[in-house]
This record gives sequence, C-alpha cells and structure tokens, in this order.
Amino acid sequence: MPSSPKVFSSLAAAASRRSSLRRLLSSPAVSAACLLFGLAGFLAAAVSLSRAPAEAPRGRCPDSSHPLSVSVAWDRRPGDAAGGATDLPAGLATGSRGRHKVMAFVGIFTGFGSVGRRRALRRTWLPSDRQGLLRLEEATGLAFRFVIGKSNDKSKMAALEREVEEYDDFVLLDLEEEYSRLPYKTLAFFKAAYALFDSDFYVKADDDIYLRPDRLSLLLAKERTHTQTYIGCMKKGPVFTDPKLKWYEPQSFLLGSEYFLHAYGPIYALSADVVASLVALRNNSFRMFNNEDVTIGSWMLAMNVNHENTHALCEPECTASSIAVWDIPKCSGLCHPEVKMLELHQRKECTGGPTEDREACMDTGPGGMS
Repeated sequence: MPSSPKVFSSLAAAASRRSSLRRLLSSPAVSAACLLFGLAGFLAAAVSLSRAPAEAPRGRCPDSSHPLSVSVAWDRRPGDAAGGATDLPAGLATGSRGRHKVMAFVGIFTGFGSVGRRRALRRTWLPSDRQGLLRLEEATGLAFRFVIGKSNDKSKMAALEREVEEYDDFVLLDLEEEYSRLPYKTLAFFKAAYALFDSDFYVKADDDIYLRPDRLSLLLAKERTHTQTYIGCMKKGPVFTDPKLKWYEPQSFLLGSEYFLHAYGPIYALSADVVASLVALRNNSFRMFNNEDVTIGSWMLAMNVNHENTHALCEPECTASSIAVWDIPKCSGLCHPEVKMLELHQRKECTGGPTEDREACMDTGPGGMS
C-alpha cells in the first residue's frame, strides 16, 4: 500500500516553519522590540488605573460619623410673641447650611415627661441606635427624629442632654415645651424641618402611636397631581365652648358651632409646597387656636390644598393596611402607651406579613375625600 505523502509532507512543512519561527524570535532585534511593547503596555495600564475614580464601596451602611441630633434657634425680633416661635435665622431659613434630602421627614412630638414613651418606641417600631435610624431612612426614604422644646428646669435639661448623647435622635427647638403652646411648637417644627430637610413631605406624629414606617413610605410615595397636599385622618365635630372641657376653644365665636374639616392631631403630613408657604410667612400673621389640629386645619383652609383623607392613619387595631394605630376615639393616642406599644409589637398582624399594595393604604373617594 502506498504511503500517504500528504501527511508526512504536512508535518515536515510545519516542523520547518516552527524551526524558522524559533530562529526569528531568538534574534536580538525581535527580542528588543517585544521588550519595548511590553513596557509600553505596562505604562499605559498604570496611567489608566491612576486616573480612574475610586469606586464607592457597595453594601456598606450609611455614614454614621456625623451626629443626627440638631438644636434649632431663632432670631428674636421686636413684636414677637413671648414664648412663641419666631423666624429662623436667615442662613438656616434659606438652607445655606445644607438640607438633607429624604422623601419625608417625620417629627415625633414628645415632652419632658415622656421618657417612658420614647423608651417604648425605641423598643418597638423605631430603631434605638444611629445606624438603625440610617438603615431605616435608606430603606423607606423617611428620616425620624423626636421633637422637643426647652425647659427652665436645669435637671430636666440635663437629663435631656444625656438622652441626646445616648441616642442622637432629637431636634431641639428654641421655645418653651408647654402643651398649652402646642400650636407654636408645631409651626416651629415645620419651619425647622423645612430648613434642615429637603423633603417631599413633612410629617407631624405623636409619641403615643404605633406606626408602620414601611406603609407610611408607600402612602407618601403615591403619585399625586396636586402639589399642595394635606394628608390625614379627617374629621369634623362640634366646637367646645365649655371652659371645663379639655378641648375648650376660647375663640369659638370665630368658628361657629361645628369645626371645619381637618386632620386628627396624632399624625398628619403636609407636602413641601404647603410647608414652603408656611415658612414664607411671618409668625405673627398666623392665627393660633387653642388646639393644634384645629390651628393647622384653619391654615389649610386659607390655602389651595387638597385634603386627602386616609383612614389607615387612625386605625384602632392593626390590620392588613393600617399605617398608624391608636385608641380612637377613647384617647388621642394609645391609652397607656408605654404598655400598649409593647403589646402591639408582639402581634404578628402589627409587625409581620408583606406590605400591602400602595392603594390598600388609601381609603379615599373622589377628590381625596371618603
């Protein structure tokens, strides 16, 4: 059988080419050229890496090196009401110090006698440490701080300073902390909140409600066509004219026999445009009624706001769509909140289960009213 010359000739040619290639590569000129190309590539890579921006670390917690608590003071001007909130300093009012961007800022109103309530909140739905607050803010777009005024009692102020140092979750307002002056505190809060935070909404909440931050976030993230929005659990009712009653209104002659539509006081939200309008006005141009919720409601009547009625903000029990739970109508918050808060937190229907659809959080009819 004849041999196959193609096979052998092919191998021989390949061997011949490999031998020639080895001789070429072993020559000094080619070796020098390869060395130069290699050095050039190394230098190009080094320059590229030195110019590339450092990539931000992923999966790390937000920066917690800066304190979260802040004390806000106001410029005093002639004619300002004694003990009332006055105008913010120009630098702070214009946001020159830098406004922190969040979807919503939630101010939890509290007082010097509410240490137990704050303890209960930090043991339930509100994180008790700075990293936890920052994680909650990152997850929901909501920043939470306790809001409190000042006291002439040095022991109370000293205790507050220790609590601020430990938990770092306060906004301290430069006005006397008195329940009778709650409307002034509310105005001071909105002005300070607007100066400190660049938010879509500003929420006033009390320290005796059980709150689901995740569901509140969904409610506030809902698309709206009206930029001036007032969100709350809306109500009407008789005006109290008897001085012996808790909700007595000294200026009842201006109101008639029934209150206008307004939100319950334990929690409500104002959009950024609404708060901006409040910030723009001098404080002595606002009428202050005896009750904070009525006072805010009266200001909303003077503005072209959309009243958005949301019953999920005033549920007496935890439900699949409840956002805020409190003992309506028995109490203006949770009855015995220090105990009830912990009890609610043990219930699966209050803490567990998937967050409902955004629309499930809303209980509204045409035009935002039920």
